[in-house]
Amino acid sequence: MTGFSSRMQMSREVAQALASNKPVVALESTILCHGMPYPSNVRTALEVEEIIRSAGAVPATIAIIGGIPHVGLTRKEIEMLGREGHKVKKVSRRDLAYVVASRVHGATTVSATMILAHAAGVRVFVTGGIGGVHRGVESTWDVSTDLRELGRTPVCVVCAGVKSILDIPKTLEYLETEGVPVMTYGQKDFPSFFTASSGVRSPMTVGSAEQAAAVVGAQADLGLGGTLVAVPIPREHQ
Repeated sequence: MTGFSSRMQMSREVAQALASNKPVVALESTILCHGMPYPSNVRTALEVEEIIRSAGAVPATIAIIGGIPHVGLTRKEIEMLGREGHKVKKVSRRDLAYVVASRVHGATTVSATMILAHAAGVRVFVTGGIGGVHRGVESTWDVSTDLRELGRTPVCVVCAGVKSILDIPKTLEYLETEGVPVMTYGQKDFPSFFTASSGVRSPMTVGSAEQAAAVVGAQADLGLGGTLVAVPIPREHQ
């Protein structure tokens, strides 16, 4: 991580927050470049940042610009990446070294965002949903690298679960194998991204942000990997 940190560029807002021990929340950039059309993608990215600021934290959108990992983007950088869209390479753990060495732009997925957030000292990362085990995995071996990253990188990922097109029971089994504490906020069932309940029982349930934070803190104190906090989408928005 030391080598990566030396290659990294951090925004002034994020650097000041970390130096002052203020809460910082990491955000991915794949949704900006590959999830929505322009200009909706830029508008949404900026709105999410403002929601985080209004709650008293500092947003740190993460991306690679010209081969340099950035933790915290300016409005101009968000606008540029949003306009470039699918021209920007999607970057997971596998692609980080290639994109950095090639000095091109990269939109970070969950796994790459976790790696760069950890390198920067950011401990919490919010995203829409994580990848998982695909249906038919017995023949395809299609398993998202997000799951392995959660087992090895000590960052708390907060999301709305995994998409229902994935194999949710197998995804939770894989996370158990990786030793990842999986907590669902406020209900017993694990959410499935677009819907509040997948019908699959969550390994753990927490009733408050304080309880979730206590688990995340204990995981860090024990020197273990990441944690996953699933927050169900409000039922009126399903």
